[in-house]
Amino acid sequence: MSRLIPTHISGSEHIEGILLDTSVDTIKIVPFLFITYLLIEYFEHKASNKLLSTLQRSSRLGPLFGSVAGLFPQCGFSAIASSFYVNRLVTFGTLIAIYLTTSDEMIPILLTVDPTLIPPILGIKLLVGIIAGFTIDLILRKREITPHVQILCEQEQCSCKEDGMFRGAIKHTIRIGVYIFLITLGLNILISYIDLQSFFTDIPILGLFIAALIGLIPNCATSIVITQLYAAGSLSFGFMMSGLLTNGGVGLLMLFRINKNLRENITIIGILVGIAVVTGAILNILI
Repeated sequence: MSRLIPTHISGSEHIEGILLDTSVDTIKIVPFLFITYLLIEYFEHKASNKLLSTLQRSSRLGPLFGSVAGLFPQCGFSAIASSFYVNRLVTFGTLIAIYLTTSDEMIPILLTVDPTLIPPILGIKLLVGIIAGFTIDLILRKREITPHVQILCEQEQCSCKEDGMFRGAIKHTIRIGVYIFLITLGLNILISYIDLQSFFTDIPILGLFIAALIGLIPNCATSIVITQLYAAGSLSFGFMMSGLLTNGGVGLLMLFRINKNLRENITIIGILVGIAVVTGAILNILI
């Protein structure tokens, strides 16, 4: 998992550490990416109309299933959700629910600091994800999902049908994997030189908003930093939850890579930030 690099080490060791962390982050995602694209390739090559109809009928409970699945400590499930959403296999509300509940390195950190915090944090994330997901789908109830599993291949202009399912999935995994590696490398370099705590202490009024924005950074390191700052007493519970609710792992990276609708992507970010800030404010009042 990504960690901030101590400032006392040499420049070469610093870069080596960042490259190592970036490689580990990317390698951890590769199995999820391959499974995602293998499923999409299967849908494109083999899925019958009956299977796609089943996906549409079960979509009504998507926010519930997505919220529960997002709680498991990993960064990859949100990437799967992004691909499924772009291919219209899950609803908008389900995608938001998964992003809100996604939990990566937070749990291992809390296990070593204060395990009693895990149930309330996961409970709040689950509750917020379910409420937000179902509310959004209720508002957009007239927009039923229409599976279109060839979107990715059309955008990439690849020859997946000729390659077969496995080779097609491997091609997509490599392309997205390289993209994630390069973006994560840049983020790790940026994070290693920034004192994130100052963003909260120097601008307390905007703290919730700043926490939500930092949580958006598609990197597991941000959830580690936010959790550690709370454990050290530098953040309130509401500030921490604001940051953790928007921390959807590499899901947003995947979304921006494969979804060409920039306005929709920005709308998703706005919704995530809004929900996180409101939730954090309520928690700061109640706790």
